[in-house]
Amino acid sequence: MSFRARKLASLIAAIPVALGLLTAPASAAPATFTHPGVLVSRPQLDFVRAKVSAGAQPWKSAFDQMMGSKYASLTRTAKPRAVVECGSYSNPNNGCTDEREDAIAAYTDALAWYLTQDARYAQKAIALMDAWSATITSHTESNAPLQTGWAGASWSRAAELVKATYPSWPNSGRFATMLRNVYLPKLLAGSNSNGNWELVMTEAAIGISVFLDDKSSYDSAMTRYRNRVAAYVYLSTDGTLPRTVPDSGLSTRDQIVNYWQKQSTFTTGLTQETCRDFVHTGYGIASIADVAETSRIQGQDLYSTDVGERLRQALGFQAKYELGAAVPSTLCGGTLNLGLGPVTEVGYNALHGRLGIAMTNTQALTERQRPAGTNNLFVAWQTLTHADNPN
Repeated sequence: MSFRARKLASLIAAIPVALGLLTAPASAAPATFTHPGVLVSRPQLDFVRAKVSAGAQPWKSAFDQMMGSKYASLTRTAKPRAVVECGSYSNPNNGCTDEREDAIAAYTDALAWYLTQDARYAQKAIALMDAWSATITSHTESNAPLQTGWAGASWSRAAELVKATYPSWPNSGRFATMLRNVYLPKLLAGSNSNGNWELVMTEAAIGISVFLDDKSSYDSAMTRYRNRVAAYVYLSTDGTLPRTVPDSGLSTRDQIVNYWQKQSTFTTGLTQETCRDFVHTGYGIASIADVAETSRIQGQDLYSTDVGERLRQALGFQAKYELGAAVPSTLCGGTLNLGLGPVTEVGYNALHGRLGIAMTNTQALTERQRPAGTNNLFVAWQTLTHADNPN
């Protein structure tokens, strides 16, 4: 190839980056899915079970925290609804909290089953999933996409773990049909709302795709995820403005600044929601890490790519201020609404624990928050599952 031809090829290849697009490889899905393979793998859980059995910390305290929570109760009764109606600011809230918490409980019970080998927990997880798969038909109102993401993320973890490790689940096919028909279409449609919406929607879609062995949906969700990660966390290499996602409608500086909560000074590690509050920022960071972890289990390392760098910088930037660093006037007008939540373990373990990257602020915050519990939406028990886990 001539120099001129090579130059033209490089310019064409650079077009997606110039437009703010990061497309996934032609096929991100593995030739064969690994099960269990949504957020946690069998080797990871075997490591945790050994640590808990030995009474080692922080896993034992994290296990006790989980088992002492309302989500591990064997007397829990599912509260399914045919139509879950979720409006902005929980108005209306008809079945929304019930669905999210039943899904977290199913995942909690699935973990309890595997770590204790007490079949009662597997059976409770199955009872919760069966109740919902026999009932739900749709999510409605303005927060339906977000609700589908939150609940779908926990449902897919629970279903994947139970189906792959427990010998009998007669209605697993009906649960799969529920995920495919009620959840997946809404999740794959995407969202142009704040970034944490689409990040958890892609997390749920990818988890569901693993459970369903659905390569096409996995690839579609992964492409959307990579575009959204690039548009959610700013790096100085992005240029003077953050990247945008396809069809976002953001084409001018004023539109982008407004979307970034009116923040006009961009610093590496800043997220699209930093100046909104750290709670929502934490949701976005959690989903970035969770998808990267599922991808790693499925054979594709995103931690060593642009995704991992953005995750590292986002964790470190937010952790510094969560720990009490002075806020400059150029950042969110000098005022931050803190409260990042229990969202650092997965990314910290992958980047620091496995890859050996120094992450001083993230380490301090992660260790201060242990054992990290649940945000009662979709993040749960990540000190237990991912603290210092080499697998």
